[in-house]
Amino acid sequence: MTRESSPPRASRRSMLGLLGAAPVAAGLVAAGRPTRAEASASRPAPGELRPGGEFDRFLADRAAKDLFSGVVVLAYRGRPVFRRAYGMANKADSIPNRLQTRFDLASVTKTFTAVAVAQLAERGKIGFHEKLGTYLQGFSPEIGQNVTVHQLLTHTAGVGRPPMGSEPPTRPEWDTVQKVWDGTAKTIRGLPPQFTPGTQYRYSNDGYFLLGEIVATVSGQSYYDYVREHIFKPAGMTHADFSTKPQVIADRDIARPYASRPSGERFDFTTSPVFPFVGLPYRGAYATAGDLLAFAHALRNGKLLGSAYAELITGGKTAVPPTEQPAITRQHMFYGYGFSDAIVNGRHVVGHSGGGPGAGNNLDVFPGLDWVAVILGNYDAPAVPIVELERRLVVGNAR
Repeated sequence: MTRESSPPRASRRSMLGLLGAAPVAAGLVAAGRPTRAEASASRPAPGELRPGGEFDRFLADRAAKDLFSGVVVLAYRGRPVFRRAYGMANKADSIPNRLQTRFDLASVTKTFTAVAVAQLAERGKIGFHEKLGTYLQGFSPEIGQNVTVHQLLTHTAGVGRPPMGSEPPTRPEWDTVQKVWDGTAKTIRGLPPQFTPGTQYRYSNDGYFLLGEIVATVSGQSYYDYVREHIFKPAGMTHADFSTKPQVIADRDIARPYASRPSGERFDFTTSPVFPFVGLPYRGAYATAGDLLAFAHALRNGKLLGSAYAELITGGKTAVPPTEQPAITRQHMFYGYGFSDAIVNGRHVVGHSGGGPGAGNNLDVFPGLDWVAVILGNYDAPAVPIVELERRLVVGNAR
Protein backbone atom coordinates (compact mmCIF):
# COMPACT_ATOMS: atom_id res chain seq x y z
CA MET A 1 0.00 0.00 0.00
CA THR A 2 2.71 2.43 0.96
CA ARG A 3 6.34 2.90 0.12
CA GLU A 4 8.74 1.97 2.89
CA SER A 5 10.13 5.08 4.52
CA SER A 6 13.70 5.20 5.75
CA PRO A 7 14.44 6.07 9.38
CA PRO A 8 15.32 9.73 9.90
CA ARG A 9 19.02 10.36 10.35
CA ALA A 10 20.41 11.76 13.54
CA SER A 11 20.81 15.51 13.95
CA ARG A 12 23.31 17.02 11.47
CA ARG A 13 24.14 19.68 10.61
CA SER A 14 14.47 35.85 0.33
CA MET A 15 11.47 33.80 -1.92
CA LEU A 16 11.87 34.01 -5.65
CA GLY A 17 10.16 37.16 -6.08
CA LEU A 18 9.05 36.89 -2.56
CA LEU A 19 11.91 38.58 -0.78
CA GLY A 20 12.80 41.69 -2.68
CA ALA A 21 11.29 41.00 -5.99
CA ALA A 22 8.38 43.20 -6.86
CA PRO A 23 5.40 41.68 -8.66
CA VAL A 24 5.91 40.84 -12.31
CA ALA A 25 3.99 43.90 -13.40
CA ALA A 26 6.58 46.10 -11.73
CA GLY A 27 9.05 45.08 -14.40
CA LEU A 28 6.94 47.03 -16.88
CA VAL A 29 7.34 50.34 -15.02
CA ALA A 30 9.39 52.88 -16.93
CA ALA A 31 13.08 52.89 -16.11
CA GLY A 32 14.34 55.74 -13.96
CA ARG A 33 11.31 55.88 -11.71
CA PRO A 34 11.56 53.40 -8.81
CA THR A 35 8.51 51.41 -7.87
CA ARG A 36 7.00 51.78 -4.41
CA ALA A 37 8.46 48.41 -3.45
CA GLU A 38 11.91 49.37 -4.73
CA ALA A 39 11.81 52.63 -2.83
CA SER A 40 10.89 50.94 0.44
CA ALA A 41 13.55 48.27 -0.07
CA SER A 42 16.24 50.95 -0.40
CA ARG A 43 15.53 52.36 3.06
CA PRO A 44 17.47 51.23 6.12
CA ALA A 45 15.67 48.90 8.51
CA PRO A 46 13.53 51.03 10.83
CA GLY A 47 14.56 51.42 14.45
CA GLU A 48 11.31 49.89 15.72
CA LEU A 49 12.41 46.55 14.27
CA ARG A 50 16.04 46.68 15.39
CA PRO A 51 17.54 45.71 18.76
CA GLY A 52 16.32 48.13 21.41
CA GLY A 53 13.28 49.14 19.38
CA GLU A 54 9.57 48.67 19.99
CA PHE A 55 9.55 45.07 18.75
CA ASP A 56 12.50 44.12 20.94
CA ARG A 57 10.92 45.67 24.03
CA PHE A 58 7.62 43.92 23.35
CA LEU A 59 9.30 40.51 23.09
CA ALA A 60 11.38 41.08 26.20
CA ASP A 61 8.22 41.92 28.13
CA ARG A 62 6.42 38.78 26.96
CA ALA A 63 9.43 36.63 27.80
CA ALA A 64 9.73 38.22 31.25
CA LYS A 65 6.08 37.33 31.89
CA ASP A 66 6.76 33.75 30.68
CA LEU A 67 4.37 34.21 27.77
CA PHE A 68 7.00 33.41 25.14
CA SER A 69 9.95 31.05 24.91
CA GLY A 70 11.84 30.67 21.67
CA VAL A 71 13.80 32.43 18.94
CA VAL A 72 12.84 35.38 16.75
CA VAL A 73 14.82 36.51 13.71
CA LEU A 74 14.03 39.33 11.29
CA ALA A 75 15.94 39.65 8.02
CA TYR A 76 15.93 42.72 5.80
CA ARG A 77 17.37 42.76 2.30
CA GLY A 78 18.77 39.29 2.86
CA ARG A 79 20.54 39.97 6.16
CA PRO A 80 19.40 39.45 9.75
CA VAL A 81 18.79 42.77 11.52
CA PHE A 82 17.20 41.33 14.66
CA ARG A 83 18.06 38.06 16.44
CA ARG A 84 16.93 37.12 19.91
CA ALA A 85 16.56 33.93 21.95
CA TYR A 86 14.35 33.72 25.04
CA GLY A 87 13.49 31.16 27.67
CA MET A 88 14.60 27.59 28.15
CA ALA A 89 15.09 24.80 25.64
CA ASN A 90 15.22 22.26 28.46
CA LYS A 91 14.05 23.36 31.89
CA ALA A 92 15.05 20.16 33.68
CA ASP A 93 18.66 20.49 32.50
CA SER A 94 18.74 24.32 32.59
CA ILE A 95 19.56 24.63 28.87
CA PRO A 96 18.56 28.02 27.44
CA ASN A 97 17.19 28.58 23.98
CA ARG A 98 19.92 29.78 21.62
CA LEU A 99 19.93 30.97 18.04
CA GLN A 100 21.18 27.50 17.08
CA THR A 101 18.36 25.70 18.91
CA ARG A 102 16.16 23.51 16.72
CA PHE A 103 12.39 23.65 17.15
CA ASP A 104 9.46 21.50 16.13
CA LEU A 105 8.14 23.42 13.13
CA ALA A 106 4.66 21.89 13.38
CA SER A 107 2.64 22.84 10.28
CA VAL A 108 5.39 24.98 8.77
CA THR A 109 6.52 21.54 7.56
CA LYS A 110 3.77 21.71 4.94
CA THR A 111 5.82 24.24 2.98
CA PHE A 112 8.51 21.61 2.39
CA THR A 113 5.94 19.08 1.19
CA ALA A 114 4.46 21.61 -1.23
CA VAL A 115 7.91 22.46 -2.61
CA ALA A 116 8.62 18.74 -3.08
CA VAL A 117 5.39 18.28 -5.05
CA ALA A 118 6.15 21.37 -7.17
CA GLN A 119 9.68 20.13 -7.90
CA LEU A 120 8.30 16.87 -9.23
CA ALA A 121 5.64 18.74 -11.20
CA GLU A 122 8.35 20.95 -12.69
CA ARG A 123 10.10 17.78 -13.85
CA GLY A 124 6.91 16.46 -15.43
CA LYS A 125 6.40 13.67 -12.91
CA ILE A 126 3.29 15.02 -11.16
CA GLY A 127 0.26 16.79 -12.62
CA PHE A 128 -1.65 19.18 -10.39
CA HIS A 129 -4.81 18.19 -12.25
CA GLU A 130 -4.25 14.45 -11.80
CA LYS A 131 -6.43 12.33 -9.57
CA LEU A 132 -5.18 10.83 -6.32
CA GLY A 133 -5.68 7.32 -7.74
CA THR A 134 -3.15 8.05 -10.48
CA TYR A 135 -0.38 7.83 -7.89
CA LEU A 136 -1.74 5.97 -4.85
CA GLN A 137 -3.89 2.90 -4.37
CA GLY A 138 -6.28 1.68 -1.69
CA PHE A 139 -8.95 4.38 -1.87
CA SER A 140 -12.61 4.10 -2.68
CA PRO A 141 -13.52 5.28 -6.20
CA GLU A 142 -15.36 8.18 -4.58
CA ILE A 143 -12.00 9.50 -3.35
CA GLY A 144 -9.38 8.01 -5.64
CA GLN A 145 -11.14 8.97 -8.86
CA ASN A 146 -12.25 12.45 -7.82
CA VAL A 147 -9.69 14.08 -5.51
CA THR A 148 -6.94 15.95 -7.35
CA VAL A 149 -3.42 16.94 -6.37
CA HIS A 150 -4.51 20.58 -6.61
CA GLN A 151 -7.30 19.97 -4.10
CA LEU A 152 -4.95 18.23 -1.67
CA LEU A 153 -2.56 21.18 -1.86
CA THR A 154 -5.32 23.77 -1.30
CA HIS A 155 -7.20 21.94 1.50
CA THR A 156 -10.27 21.50 -0.69
CA ALA A 157 -10.10 17.71 -1.15
CA GLY A 158 -12.39 16.67 1.71
CA VAL A 159 -10.22 13.75 2.83
CA GLY A 160 -8.92 12.69 6.22
CA ARG A 161 -9.58 13.59 9.82
CA PRO A 162 -10.41 17.01 11.25
CA PRO A 163 -7.10 18.59 12.37
CA MET A 164 -8.48 19.23 15.87
CA GLY A 165 -10.20 15.87 16.31
CA SER A 166 -10.67 14.07 19.61
CA GLU A 167 -8.13 11.34 18.78
CA PRO A 168 -4.36 11.96 18.56
CA PRO A 169 -2.96 11.75 15.01
CA THR A 170 -0.54 8.98 16.01
CA ARG A 171 -0.72 6.14 18.51
CA PRO A 172 1.69 5.13 21.28
CA GLU A 173 2.20 1.70 19.71
CA TRP A 174 3.50 3.32 16.53
CA ASP A 175 7.07 3.30 17.80
CA THR A 176 9.04 3.10 14.55
CA VAL A 177 9.14 5.28 11.47
CA GLN A 178 7.54 2.53 9.41
CA LYS A 179 4.72 1.96 11.89
CA VAL A 180 3.92 5.67 11.97
CA TRP A 181 3.91 5.90 8.18
CA ASP A 182 1.91 2.74 7.52
CA GLY A 183 -0.48 3.33 10.40
CA THR A 184 -1.27 6.83 9.19
CA ALA A 185 -1.75 5.67 5.61
CA LYS A 186 -4.12 2.89 6.68
CA THR A 187 -6.13 5.19 8.94
CA ILE A 188 -6.70 7.75 6.18
CA ARG A 189 -7.75 5.10 3.68
CA GLY A 190 -10.42 3.87 6.07
CA LEU A 191 -12.20 7.23 6.30
CA PRO A 192 -15.17 8.44 4.26
CA PRO A 193 -14.94 11.79 2.45
CA GLN A 194 -15.82 14.86 4.50
CA PHE A 195 -17.41 16.64 1.53
CA THR A 196 -17.49 16.62 -2.26
CA PRO A 197 -13.97 17.48 -3.46
CA GLY A 198 -13.55 21.07 -4.54
CA THR A 199 -16.69 22.41 -2.86
CA GLN A 200 -15.26 23.61 0.47
CA TYR A 201 -12.08 24.75 2.18
CA ARG A 202 -11.25 22.69 5.26
CA TYR A 203 -7.70 22.55 6.59
CA SER A 204 -6.45 18.97 6.27
CA ASN A 205 -3.29 17.55 7.77
CA ASP A 206 -4.08 14.15 6.27
CA GLY A 207 -4.29 15.68 2.81
CA TYR A 208 -0.66 16.72 3.16
CA PHE A 209 0.29 13.25 4.34
CA LEU A 210 -1.12 11.91 1.06
CA LEU A 211 0.97 14.47 -0.82
CA GLY A 212 4.02 13.11 1.00
CA GLU A 213 3.02 9.62 -0.09
CA ILE A 214 2.81 10.84 -3.67
CA VAL A 215 6.30 12.35 -3.39
CA ALA A 216 7.67 9.02 -2.15
CA THR A 217 5.89 6.97 -4.82
CA VAL A 218 6.85 9.20 -7.73
CA SER A 219 10.44 9.90 -6.67
CA GLY A 220 11.33 6.35 -5.63
CA GLN A 221 12.73 7.67 -2.33
CA SER A 222 11.25 7.81 1.11
CA TYR A 223 9.57 11.14 1.79
CA TYR A 224 12.19 11.92 4.43
CA ASP A 225 15.14 11.21 2.16
CA TYR A 226 13.59 13.18 -0.68
CA VAL A 227 13.14 16.29 1.48
CA ARG A 228 16.65 15.99 2.89
CA GLU A 229 18.25 15.62 -0.53
CA HIS A 230 16.15 18.00 -2.61
CA ILE A 231 15.12 20.70 -0.12
CA PHE A 232 17.22 20.80 3.04
CA LYS A 233 20.57 20.20 1.33
CA PRO A 234 20.31 22.58 -1.66
CA ALA A 235 18.74 25.28 0.53
CA GLY A 236 21.64 25.10 2.99
CA MET A 237 19.34 24.11 5.87
CA THR A 238 22.20 22.42 7.68
CA HIS A 239 20.35 21.78 10.96
CA ALA A 240 16.97 20.72 9.54
CA ASP A 241 15.80 17.12 9.82
CA PHE A 242 12.97 14.82 10.84
CA SER A 243 14.15 13.70 14.27
CA THR A 244 12.67 10.67 16.01
CA LYS A 245 11.40 10.78 19.58
CA PRO A 246 14.61 9.22 21.00
CA GLN A 247 16.67 11.76 19.07
CA VAL A 248 14.56 14.67 20.33
CA ILE A 249 14.99 13.52 23.92
CA ALA A 250 18.75 12.97 23.57
CA ASP A 251 19.65 16.10 21.57
CA ARG A 252 20.53 19.09 23.76
CA ASP A 253 20.17 21.39 20.73
CA ILE A 254 16.47 20.58 20.30
CA ALA A 255 13.99 22.59 22.34
CA ARG A 256 11.66 20.50 24.44
CA PRO A 257 8.02 21.31 23.67
CA TYR A 258 6.24 22.66 26.75
CA ALA A 259 2.52 22.02 26.39
CA SER A 260 -0.19 23.52 28.58
CA ARG A 261 -2.55 21.59 30.82
CA PRO A 262 -6.11 22.86 31.38
CA SER A 263 -4.84 24.36 34.65
CA GLY A 264 -2.31 26.44 32.72
CA GLU A 265 0.64 24.44 34.05
CA ARG A 266 3.24 23.61 31.40
CA PHE A 267 4.83 20.18 31.02
CA ASP A 268 7.41 18.58 28.74
CA PHE A 269 5.30 17.07 25.96
CA THR A 270 7.97 14.48 25.15
CA THR A 271 6.87 12.71 28.35
CA SER A 272 3.35 12.24 26.99
CA PRO A 273 2.41 8.83 25.53
CA VAL A 274 0.94 10.62 22.50
CA PHE A 275 4.13 12.53 21.65
CA PRO A 276 4.70 11.33 18.07
CA PHE A 277 7.62 9.07 17.27
CA VAL A 278 8.47 11.03 14.13
CA GLY A 279 7.12 13.89 12.06
CA LEU A 280 5.09 13.49 8.90
CA PRO A 281 4.61 15.50 5.69
CA TYR A 282 2.20 17.83 7.48
CA ARG A 283 4.11 18.51 10.71
CA GLY A 284 7.11 17.68 12.83
CA ALA A 285 10.25 18.69 10.94
CA TYR A 286 12.88 20.27 13.21
CA ALA A 287 14.94 23.30 12.22
CA THR A 288 16.57 26.50 13.43
CA ALA A 289 15.42 30.01 12.61
CA GLY A 290 18.47 30.29 10.38
CA ASP A 291 17.34 27.23 8.46
CA LEU A 292 14.02 28.91 7.66
CA LEU A 293 15.81 32.05 6.49
CA ALA A 294 17.92 29.84 4.23
CA PHE A 295 14.74 28.20 2.94
CA ALA A 296 13.24 31.60 2.07
CA HIS A 297 16.43 32.67 0.28
CA ALA A 298 16.59 29.39 -1.64
CA LEU A 299 13.07 29.88 -2.94
CA ARG A 300 13.92 33.42 -3.99
CA ASN A 301 17.19 32.50 -5.65
CA GLY A 302 15.98 29.53 -7.69
CA LYS A 303 17.82 26.86 -5.72
CA LEU A 304 14.63 24.88 -5.12
CA LEU A 305 12.26 25.85 -7.94
CA GLY A 306 12.20 27.94 -11.07
CA SER A 307 10.60 31.34 -10.58
CA ALA A 308 7.35 30.34 -12.29
CA TYR A 309 6.82 27.41 -9.94
CA ALA A 310 7.89 29.38 -6.89
CA GLU A 311 5.33 32.03 -7.78
CA LEU A 312 2.75 29.31 -8.39
CA ILE A 313 2.96 27.68 -4.97
CA THR A 314 3.08 30.90 -2.96
CA GLY A 315 0.21 32.65 -4.71
CA GLY A 316 -3.26 32.49 -3.16
CA LYS A 317 -5.71 30.09 -4.79
CA THR A 318 -8.48 29.44 -2.28
CA ALA A 319 -10.18 32.12 -0.21
CA VAL A 320 -10.07 31.14 3.46
CA PRO A 321 -13.30 31.85 5.38
CA PRO A 322 -12.93 34.00 8.51
CA THR A 323 -13.87 31.02 10.72
CA GLU A 324 -10.85 29.12 9.39
CA GLN A 325 -8.36 31.96 9.93
CA PRO A 326 -6.08 32.48 12.92
CA ALA A 327 -6.97 35.63 14.83
CA ILE A 328 -4.48 37.88 13.05
CA THR A 329 -5.56 41.14 11.47
CA ARG A 330 -5.76 41.06 7.69
CA GLN A 331 -8.08 42.19 4.96
CA HIS A 332 -8.20 38.87 3.12
CA MET A 333 -6.50 35.49 3.40
CA PHE A 334 -5.94 32.82 0.78
CA TYR A 335 -4.23 29.46 0.72
CA GLY A 336 -1.85 28.59 -2.10
CA TYR A 337 0.14 25.38 -2.36
CA GLY A 338 1.53 24.92 1.15
CA PHE A 339 1.72 28.66 1.76
CA SER A 340 -0.81 31.15 3.03
CA ASP A 341 -1.14 34.43 1.15
CA ALA A 342 -2.65 37.23 3.23
CA ILE A 343 -3.31 40.87 2.43
CA VAL A 344 -2.39 43.08 5.38
CA ASN A 345 -2.97 46.81 5.01
CA GLY A 346 -2.75 46.46 1.25
CA ARG A 347 0.43 44.34 1.28
CA HIS A 348 0.95 40.64 0.61
CA VAL A 349 2.35 38.46 3.38
CA VAL A 350 3.28 34.93 2.36
CA GLY A 351 4.26 32.06 4.66
CA HIS A 352 2.82 29.59 7.14
CA SER A 353 2.08 29.27 10.82
CA GLY A 354 2.57 26.17 12.94
CA GLY A 355 1.11 25.32 16.31
CA GLY A 356 0.47 22.37 18.56
CA PRO A 357 1.40 21.07 22.00
CA GLY A 358 4.55 22.98 22.87
CA ALA A 359 4.89 24.68 19.49
CA GLY A 360 4.05 28.22 18.38
CA ASN A 361 5.70 29.21 15.09
CA ASN A 362 5.30 31.57 12.18
CA LEU A 363 7.13 32.26 8.93
CA ASP A 364 6.29 35.54 7.17
CA VAL A 365 7.77 36.71 3.88
CA PHE A 366 6.81 40.16 2.60
CA PRO A 367 6.87 40.20 -1.23
CA GLY A 368 8.47 43.33 -2.57
CA LEU A 369 9.44 44.66 0.86
CA ASP A 370 12.51 42.43 1.31
CA TRP A 371 11.59 41.31 4.83
CA VAL A 372 11.46 37.80 6.30
CA ALA A 373 10.27 37.15 9.85
CA VAL A 374 10.78 33.86 11.67
CA ILE A 375 9.17 33.10 15.03
CA LEU A 376 9.90 29.72 16.62
CA GLY A 377 8.51 28.93 20.06
CA ASN A 378 8.46 25.94 22.38
CA TYR A 379 5.32 27.06 24.22
CA ASP A 380 1.89 26.49 22.76
CA ALA A 381 0.88 30.03 23.69
CA PRO A 382 -0.18 31.59 20.38
CA ALA A 383 2.38 33.71 18.57
CA VAL A 384 -0.46 35.94 17.36
CA PRO A 385 0.46 39.08 19.39
CA ILE A 386 4.06 38.88 18.17
CA VAL A 387 3.00 38.36 14.55
CA GLU A 388 0.53 41.23 14.79
CA LEU A 389 3.20 43.70 15.91
CA GLU A 390 5.79 42.40 13.45
CA ARG A 391 3.39 42.83 10.53
CA ARG A 392 2.21 46.25 11.67
CA LEU A 393 5.77 47.55 11.95
CA VAL A 394 7.03 46.02 8.70
CA VAL A 395 4.06 47.11 6.60
CA GLY A 396 3.66 50.45 8.37
CA ASN A 397 7.26 51.44 7.72
CA ALA A 398 6.94 50.55 4.03
CA ARG A 399 4.40 53.25 3.31
